[in-house]
Amino acid sequence: MNSTKAVFKKQLKDLRSNAEVLVQFIIFPVVAFAMTQLIVRGDSEVVDLAAAGLNDNMFITMMAAMFVGMALIPFVAGIVAEDREKKSLRFMVMAGVKPPAYLLGVGGVILFASLFPSLAFVIIGRFMGAEFWIFIALLMSGAVASTILGLTIGMLSKNQQAATGLAMPLALILGFGPMVAQFNEPIGRFLGFLYTQQLNVVMDSFYSVSGYQPEARMLWGSFGVIWGNIAAMVVLFSIVFAKKGLKG
Repeated sequence: MNSTKAVFKKQLKDLRSNAEVLVQFIIFPVVAFAMTQLIVRGDSEVVDLAAAGLNDNMFITMMAAMFVGMALIPFVAGIVAEDREKKSLRFMVMAGVKPPAYLLGVGGVILFASLFPSLAFVIIGRFMGAEFWIFIALLMSGAVASTILGLTIGMLSKNQQAATGLAMPLALILGFGPMVAQFNEPIGRFLGFLYTQQLNVVMDSFYSVSGYQPEARMLWGSFGVIWGNIAAMVVLFSIVFAKKGLKG
């Protein structure tokens, strides 16, 4: 527990001192706010969303899914790969830090940092009551999936450049897929097995249905897919960890 806490504090300090990284946690809520205010809630309606079959939280939905899919995976992979490349892990092991403590510490920082943009999306979307808790649960579940995937990629990569090269294609698919699905229903059905697309499905229902009782089956089904993704990633992570570990 002490080792995990030490790693958590170290990574949190590194995060706070790295302005370039912090931008990744800020830019997506900022873009969601700007587009929502200018296009959806402006004095003059720029786009007739109802006529297009869309709803007035579409930009929040897009940016939230893109944040979970695009920002977190390369960031987490980069942290682990950088520590491997700089041999920081070797010194941590010598100091008594066990690999699980390191991974929990890094993952804890990512989830803690992800909570703030998640709250920003909630405020921008003016979500209240059940919507508030569902939205937070969705984004944090997605953050868990992306964190585990990022940790796995980081362990597979010899250096930070390799981690970025491996993480970005996956991040683009997971991040941009739901945005494309907003305008193409067949693609949405095809990407239905991805956790970011299920974030999109549930968040789109906030304004397309009234109340949650009629949509309980859809809600539980989406969470089932998301946590099914997490379970699969845990298995993959365990396999990679058993073979690669955290050797620096």
